Order: sequence, then structure tokens, then C-alpha cells
Amino acid sequence: MAQSGPGKIRLWNDFCGPEIPVANAVAYGTSAGGCNYYIGDFAVRGDLADTDAGVVALGVASGAVRLTGTNEDNLGCALTTDLVFSVPLNGTLVIEARVQMQALTARNIFVGFCGTLADNVAPPLVDSSSTVHTLTATDIIGWNFNSIYTGTSLFWHTVYNGGTLTGATATSSTVTDVVPVAGEYQVLKIEIDTNGTVRWFLDGVLKKTLKNAATVTSTDMLAAIVGCFGTTTTITDMDVDYLLVTANRDWTV
Repeated sequence: MAQSGPGKIRLWNDFCGPEIPVANAVAYGTSAGGCNYYIGDFAVRGDLADTDAGVVALGVASGAVRLTGTNEDNLGCALTTDLVFSVPLNGTLVIEARVQMQALTARNIFVGFCGTLADNVAPPLVDSSSTVHTLTATDIIGWNFNSIYTGTSLFWHTVYNGGTLTGATATSSTVTDVVPVAGEYQVLKIEIDTNGTVRWFLDGVLKKTLKNAATVTSTDMLAAIVGCFGTTTTITDMDVDYLLVTANRDWTV
């Protein structure tokens, strides 16, 4: 039952703050990485035991940060919340991020919600081949780009898993008509209603709506995540201009 007080959860960062150094502190564990620090409302997770990985501020108009992963396959860096969002109790859940990639090679990008959140954010939530998704987490709702996609699959993809609607594993079932452009920002947004209906928006345009694509089990908690992961021995990165996550407060606890 609703009580007096703020009923809306709003997590936001425009990345206009002070310089943020690339992480090189001792991470949780000796080699697996961990959550070393926070940037405003968001944790930085990844293979942070490697000094290549972390987040650095960019000196650009309106502010931005660069997420840098490592030069190892399936490892990376991400901005995240904790596992604190229930679809039926906190919906409608919203994540919106303005992102760009310097190049479209050797990287696996995910923006959305997930039900698994290791400190080193490994393995990636979606680890695909050229034509098939491997959905490595039980609960996934997100935007995905992977440089391993080929031909007509080298676009932004709408991936999902965990609802009563079976998660699509063929890239031909998740592909959109929008190609990422190196060096150009795009706004990725996802909305998840309390009944499990999901909407994917790209640059303000609704690209897909699916019923029952997200779990509606109240005990299944999701985290918001924006991450980049390596696919080979090349260091991966992604720029984030802003990140917004909103949800409704659960007054039943």
C-alpha cells in the first residue's frame, strides 16, 4: 500500500563531474576483478584487476565517460545498479543510455536489465556466434551489438530471456533495421511493464514490443547494466554520454 514519501526511484548521471581515473586498485579477489568504486548512482564492475579496465572521464561538451574493457575474450567493464528491481513490484522499469563506439570491431555491447551480476560481469550476458545467440543469464532484457555478427545481422539486436515467452536465439529473430555507426551517439531505451511486456526504443523510435518477454516473478531481481566486453585480444570500449534508470517504489516491504 502506498505511503507518504517519494514513490519514484530515479538514478541518473550526466557524467559532468570530476575526473574519473581508470581503475587500478586491488579488486575483490586476486584476479577475478570486482566492484572497486562508484560513479554517482552506479557501480563500476568488471575485470578491474587488469589496469586496462575501468572508466575514464572525457573532456567533451555535456560530459561523457569511456568504459574500457580488457584485451581478453568475454571480459569487460560495466556501469550497473545492484540486483534490486522486481518487474511486478517496481515496474514500469526504464533504462535509457546515450552511447557510441569508436569502432565496430572486437566488442560485445549490452544495455538493459539482467538477473545475474557477478563482480567481474563475466561471462557476457549474451555471447553469440555469427547467427546464434547464447543467452548466458536466466533473465535478460536488453539491447545488444556484437562485432561477431555477420551480414544482415550486424545491427542492433533486441535480446530477451526469462519470461514465459521463450528467448529468441536466432539473430534473425532479434535483429532491427538500425546499424551502429562508429563515432556517432545513439539513444537506447527499454521499458518493462509490470505484466512482463517489454518495449525497445532507439533514438526515440519504438522498434519492438513483446508481451511476456520479462519475468514477472516478484522474487526475481534485476539490475540495470551498460557494459562492453571483449571478443578477442583487442581492448574494447564504449562511450556513455548519460545513463538514466527509473522505477516505482515497492511499498509492500
